[in-house]
Amino acid sequence: MHTSTPAELEIWFDFASNYSYLSVMRIEDLARRAGARVLWRPFLLGPVFQSFGWTNSPFVLQKAKGEYMWRDIVRECDKYALPWRRPAEFSRRSLLPVRVALYGEQEPWIAEFCRRVMLRNFSADLDIDAEASVAAVLAEMGLDAAAIIASAQADENKRKLRARGEQAIALGIFGAPTFFVAGEMFWGNDRLDDAIARAASPVPD
Repeated sequence: MHTSTPAELEIWFDFASNYSYLSVMRIEDLARRAGARVLWRPFLLGPVFQSFGWTNSPFVLQKAKGEYMWRDIVRECDKYALPWRRPAEFSRRSLLPVRVALYGEQEPWIAEFCRRVMLRNFSADLDIDAEASVAAVLAEMGLDAAAIIASAQADENKRKLRARGEQAIALGIFGAPTFFVAGEMFWGNDRLDDAIARAASPVPD
């Protein structure tokens, strides 16, 4: 007898990405309602951009695109009732929180950690990369910040992050957020609903 189960939904994101903010804040609730499982895939956008010969985010390199984005983000945050404060620094360095998220991507605290870091960047306009900043987020969650950061900074996890970046490029990822459902790629916050719908479709076991 065959049963049907919803597919898993991968979210590839970087804490420096403003459109990732919109998706990270919403994806767990949307996936839960659809009966889908979220798989967190933190990565760094920098190496991906470098593979295209870019030295920064296209929102920085292309003035018109950047000006549009800042207005668009305000509209989107209003639509989703998400807090927003334009970061004084864009895009912010996100290496340490990405390493922590990578280390903890299978842990039960991963979703809350990601939301808290995103709020720190795009609502509170605070640094997210300093060890004290990341430790504060973990401590607020009742976690052993020192132990988690030490593990995230270990050579094994650093190698894992480099491999994650290579995987992103091999998969054809060119921005964030990017979603995968059963090998199908969906790019951008405006495709999250499509990815959720695909994940909710029955997949034969």
